[in-house]
This record gives sequence, structure tokens and C-alpha cells, in this order.
Amino acid sequence: MRRRDFLKHSTALASITILPSARWARIGKPTLRTAHIGVGGMGGADLKSISSHENVAVTALCDVDTNALKAAQQLHPDAKVFADYRKLFDEMGGAIDAVIVSTPDHTHAPASILAMEMGKPVYCQKPLTHHVSEARAVRKLAADKNLVTQMGIQIHSWEQYRGTVALIQSGLIGKIKTVRAWSPKNWGFDGAPPTGSDPVPPHLDWNLWLGTAPERTYKKDVYHPGNWRKLLDYGCGTLGDMGVHIFDTPYTALALDVPKTIRCECRIPTGFGHPENNVVTYQFPGTKYTAKKLKWVWYDGPGAPAEHKDLLMPNGDKLPNQGAMFVGEKGRLLLPHIDYPKLIVDGKYEKIDFPELEKQNHYHQFVDACMGKDDCSAPFAYAARLTEAILLGVVANRFPNKKLRWDNESSTFAQKEANQLLSAEYRKF
Repeated sequence: MRRRDFLKHSTALASITILPSARWARIGKPTLRTAHIGVGGMGGADLKSISSHENVAVTALCDVDTNALKAAQQLHPDAKVFADYRKLFDEMGGAIDAVIVSTPDHTHAPASILAMEMGKPVYCQKPLTHHVSEARAVRKLAADKNLVTQMGIQIHSWEQYRGTVALIQSGLIGKIKTVRAWSPKNWGFDGAPPTGSDPVPPHLDWNLWLGTAPERTYKKDVYHPGNWRKLLDYGCGTLGDMGVHIFDTPYTALALDVPKTIRCECRIPTGFGHPENNVVTYQFPGTKYTAKKLKWVWYDGPGAPAEHKDLLMPNGDKLPNQGAMFVGEKGRLLLPHIDYPKLIVDGKYEKIDFPELEKQNHYHQFVDACMGKDDCSAPFAYAARLTEAILLGVVANRFPNKKLRWDNESSTFAQKEANQLLSAEYRKF
């Protein structure tokens, strides 16, 4: 089923009246009525953070797992509950003001697109979409409808990352020629697809969990709740998980768009899981903060990163477990994951005059933006470009050791066989 057909699934959606922004100016304090799609795991964390805003009223909860739904409902007993987000929209479209999407990756775009078609602001977890075509579609839709949007990449708003952006753009280490980024997490699976099937647990609606993804029989401990990131049909591997976080600050600081070439060193494709180890090399067009060309190397999986002179630390120190290294004309800047940067010049640490910045709450920023009080720092206009760059690297793991050439204007690879992986048919469910 094509995306346009998916959007026409319900005549009820077409008849919903979109209320003007004044709907928040109710008697008493202004209230943003939120609907949460996916409330287990990260969805539970998103629910807690969004609802901590004093002007939020959690109005609807949706999850395919009744265990997660019951836990969320205990915290928000006045919210209506649903297993199917389409029914939520059909029944509650006029009673909700904003939508939070915290599902597995393959449902990000389908749920977000339906919400935006109804004129709803959307906060969607990272990566923004599962396919490149979806990233372009949600970006266009958000722009066409002039909607408040935010990707759930909460550390984007933290001081150490915003400060690093300011340092790089100030010319601290000159123009950047290379970025090396890494995570040893293993959101890959090199084994064969499972055989047979197991009974679906009574608390799980397996059809709704699959959603628009291809039909598969349920197998315990393979998909839900925790391993879907490893698998091609549902997740985007380590690059699509930790890569979004670790790419984000260099991507912002260097004012990048999408790459020209991508090459992934990994095992041959299995058609089921993402590779357990990947080295993805991107070439980006230059910007005012980079050399004429920017080389970006991503390492993931057990043992990452590989040794390289760019990653040598002073005093024999060890690299942080996850992070990124900016290599510039006048030195290097190390940005550990969830820490402050370190300046390295001529093999020695140098003091950094770190900028003083106000604290920001990524979640509250979205709520405030919905109410006309702020702007989002990771709207879909930005998040879709970052996600596209990430997903091009994910596509490359199906073409190991082959340089793929990307045309930004036509949204296609020079290699026609790779274009087949830019989108997918939506299953009817």
C-alpha cells in the first residue's frame, strides 16, 4: 500500500475539523492536550518528560502492548486508551492538540504523517523515519502545513552540545577536514532469520505491532520488546540509534546537508539483520566551517572504533566509550557522548573557554512552541536532513565496500539497485 493510500484509510480522518490555535486559550490556565503513541520503554520516558510541563494534559495513550498501556494509564487515569493509533485519531482528533510518537522506527513516519495530515504538531523520536523517502515526505508535509515539530533527540538541547557547536563555529580549531564518530553498541544481527513461530502473548497485538511492515510470524525474544533495532524491517541498526545522537552536534556545527558519497565496510547482506560491525565513510560537500570536502567516518559494533592517528589521546588516555572527534586545521576537539569537549593541540590538552549557556528542556521547548512561546531547535526541517544522511549509511550496508553516489536534487543514487531501498510498500493492516 502506497503512502497516499495509507492516508486515505479512514473517511473519518477526512472529516475532522482542525481547530485554530486559540483552542489552547481555555478557561483557566492554557492547556496542551497530548496524545502519546508508544508508551513503553523510551515512550514511557517521553510521556514522563512531556507531562512534566505544567500546561500539558495527557488526553490519549496508545500502545500495542497492554502491559505498557496499563502502566501508563496508572499515571494518567483520565486519558483514553487505544491499541491502534488510527482509531485514536478517528475518535479523538478534535480533542487532542499535539501528538508524541515513540514507537519502533518503522511506525514513526506512518503515525506522524497521519497526525500532521490532521494539522497536529508532532514530537517524534529519533531516527525521524525508517526510509529516506519518508524523511523527505514528513519534511515537506510539516513545511506545507506550517506545523510545530521536534525530533526526540533531547541532548541536542543540552549545554555541552550547544556549546560545542559555538566553539567549532568560532574557529577554535580552524576549518574541519575530518570527523570520526563511534559507538561500540551492537544493534546488529549476523545470524539467520528465526524458524517456526511462538504463540503471541495475550498482552500483545502482533498485527498492530507489525503495522505497515512486512508480515512475519511472531517469535519470542526476536522482535518485541527489545531487539527490533537489529532488524532491517523495523530498525536502523546502531547507526540509526546512537549515530543520530553522535552525528547531531558535528552535523549542526558544520552546517551540513546530505552527503555526496557513502561507503560501508561490513559483512555481506543477509536480508534480515543489520551488520554487527560497520565502518561507514561519508563525503560531504564543504561548508564555511569545513575544508572543501569533509570526510566523515562512523564506526560501530564490538571493538569500535578502529585505531587511527586522528583518535590518539594525550598521555596514553583511553578514548571515551562513545563520541566524536573533530579534526581541524589548528587541532582536534573531542566530544564524548554526554560530556563536555576536550581540546587537543600538538598532542596535548589545552584549556577551553567554554561559553555560558542557559539550560534548555527539549521536551518543554516543544510544548512551549505549540503554545506560541518558543521555537523548536530540532524541527523536521532539520531532523529530516540529519535522518536522511544517517539512513543513506544504513542503505549502504546492503552494498558492502561499494561507494554509493547520492544526488540530492533527484533524491536518487547513481546505482539504480540502491534506489529500491529508499522506500517500501506499506502493508495493509
